[in-house]
Amino acid sequence: MEKYITEFIGTFFLVLVVALTGNAAAIGVVLMVMVFAGGHISGAHYNPAVTLAVLIRGKVSRYDAGIYMIVQIIAAVIAALIAKWYVGDMAVVALDLSSRLLKAFVSELLGTFALAYVVLNVATSKGTTGNSFYGLAIGFTVFAMASTFGSISGGAFNPAVALGATIIDAFAWQNIWIYLVACFGGGFIAALVFNFVNKEDKPVPPLPTA
Repeated sequence: MEKYITEFIGTFFLVLVVALTGNAAAIGVVLMVMVFAGGHISGAHYNPAVTLAVLIRGKVSRYDAGIYMIVQIIAAVIAALIAKWYVGDMAVVALDLSSRLLKAFVSELLGTFALAYVVLNVATSKGTTGNSFYGLAIGFTVFAMASTFGSISGGAFNPAVALGATIIDAFAWQNIWIYLVACFGGGFIAALVFNFVNKEDKPVPPLPTA
């Protein structure tokens, strides 16, 4: 239960900061501190796409991965609703992707790939076991990717964040598929690349389902 509570708290504050600030630096910082706070308990995924990557890596059980994703989505919904309550009618204009669907898709794919690839290398690799920089690396990755792709796709790199952004009307509902497919795709590809590149750190067998 402690793992699920940790995933809820981390995802909640990540989505809340995204919804209320939209600031890449603030988002990177809150993710960094939440990773440091919860990494030793749950692994600090706070992102269904990262959970998928870690599942393929074999560092989380299928059961826990499923619960993590459910908790992350619930946390995102609650955070988005609280953000709307704080500011009332935010009068947010949904990001118009009509003229750049492919660019937005590729942006989310690349950004999520970078995030998941960094997470796998700094938080699950034998070569970096016990390091003290993993939270900083993950937070700065989000900051860099959001600064790079934010104006193109909105810079979610996280299906839970994308859902929260859609609830507050920053993203259009008809575009939610972009974030689901691209983000999960980026996490999936990152796990495959990690497993291929890290020859000395071979994929471990999947953890027990419970």
